[in-house]
Amino acid sequence: MPDARGEASAAVISALLSPSGSGDVGPAAAAVDAALRQCHDLLHDEDLQLALLVLYELHYQGLRGVDERWEWNPDLLKVRAQIEGAFEDTLRRHTQVPVGVGPHGEDVAGALFALAAKDTGPGLSAYIAKRATDQQLHELLIHRSVYQLKEADPHTWAIPRLAGAPKAALVEIQADEYGGGDPERMHSTLFGRTMRGLGLDDTYGAYVDLAPALTLASVNMMSMFGLHRRLRGAIAGHLAAFEMTSSIPNRLYGNGFRRHGYGEDVTWYFDEHVEADAVHEQIAGRDLAGKLAEQEPGLHDDVLFGAAACLYVDGLVGSWLVEHWQRDETSLRTTTRPAALVAR
Repeated sequence: MPDARGEASAAVISALLSPSGSGDVGPAAAAVDAALRQCHDLLHDEDLQLALLVLYELHYQGLRGVDERWEWNPDLLKVRAQIEGAFEDTLRRHTQVPVGVGPHGEDVAGALFALAAKDTGPGLSAYIAKRATDQQLHELLIHRSVYQLKEADPHTWAIPRLAGAPKAALVEIQADEYGGGDPERMHSTLFGRTMRGLGLDDTYGAYVDLAPALTLASVNMMSMFGLHRRLRGAIAGHLAAFEMTSSIPNRLYGNGFRRHGYGEDVTWYFDEHVEADAVHEQIAGRDLAGKLAEQEPGLHDDVLFGAAACLYVDGLVGSWLVEHWQRDETSLRTTTRPAALVAR
């Protein structure tokens, strides 16, 4: 269980630690409501983003010491919905969705590729390739570990909610993400290997306490899109944008680690994504997102929204890292660099 970051996350954690799985969530609901009323920027709100991450984790690998019956507690789901409503509103207000996109699958796919091509971002991958210190490589892995150690799981929620060609496309992508049946080739396993190669702890959730709100928001966005059937268009669009902006950056990430003398045991994860995601972007853009928008016209706008939201939030995360590093500051939630991050 991560450490609380304010009254809302403290109240949620306190409720979850009651033994019955059906304790009083009134204090948590009140604390979340108060935090939301006082919140000015939900994407940067440490307290609320952590509370949401903890609540979502009930649907993944769980939390040590927490009764698993909490997962479907209706009162706790109402608390989660309070945060989700504000979170979705924030994303929709700040995300610029392409307009005038035609209804056909190729129209949507073309708009997604154009959107990804325009996303120059903060130059995070270029910074990693050319300038990042060994210390900053450690920090990058810590940020990424919050998602990468459960890589692909948020998008997998969409599989039973799709049909026909979009479903088959998503299964094809996810099969690769999970190693084609080989647990040693699962992308989450490869990422853990990269972490160990830098002397980091690859235990699931080990570094959540160091991850700032923006990093948590990036992961929470995927969980929210994936867990809600009504947002299946958004999770499809998110995956399309995610894959379209992965292949080239991962080549640069791998180069950055090689620049510091790390070998294939560390770079395997990045090198694997260079080839795999070059294929995945076509499947995700055309056969998943494009055909879903054509198959279910009511999801057309949400497909575009999910892609734009992915690029927007992940762009903020990249900017956060680069701006802190350019000031020679840690990008993590600490004023002193942890001993575990000391460069080798």
